[in-house]
Amino acid sequence: MHVAFLTGFFASLGLILAIGAQNAFVLKQGLRKEHVLPVVLVCGLSDALAMTLGISGFGLVIAAFPWVDPAMRYGGAAFLLFYGAKCFYAAFAVGSGLSPADAPPRSLALTLSTCLALTWLNPHFYLDTMVLIGTLSTRYPGHQPVFAAGAITASFLFFFALGFGARLLRPVLASPRSWRILDSLIGAVMWFIAGQLILHQ
Repeated sequence: MHVAFLTGFFASLGLILAIGAQNAFVLKQGLRKEHVLPVVLVCGLSDALAMTLGISGFGLVIAAFPWVDPAMRYGGAAFLLFYGAKCFYAAFAVGSGLSPADAPPRSLALTLSTCLALTWLNPHFYLDTMVLIGTLSTRYPGHQPVFAAGAITASFLFFFALGFGARLLRPVLASPRSWRILDSLIGAVMWFIAGQLILHQ
């Protein structure tokens, strides 16, 4: 059983560690010290739900409907292009480049809706959680719940570490110039992932 748990843990951690739209958003919220707990909980619970569905075989249902893939890809790409444009605007618009401490606060509803969109509108999220994790779990017949527990544990640990550990970078990113660079990098990540979705890579 411990082998199934550890395999689920490290498989999940390896997939999550890749820089993506969701991780960039969590990092930014952590730097802003704004709604961090709700954001990391939404990310962790989203992963937990998707992994549970994938391990239960729901990924096969998605694969049975070919129209779902292009709909998700282009819808997700459109949202990522929009969000990336907002990041570039924040970086280069007149009066932008505020430090995390000085940036105007955003409502909890807007923050969580953005977080949910970045998560559930990204087809890579389904590929990692439902398809890949779901497929790996079949190597441990009878121990899928243990595998799922390991994968979900890794997800929650990562998002909590990223969200609450980001504040350690605040001294480095305290200047408006550093914040503009961060916004530009996040915008570039969003557009790069959108390009991958459009090109189906």
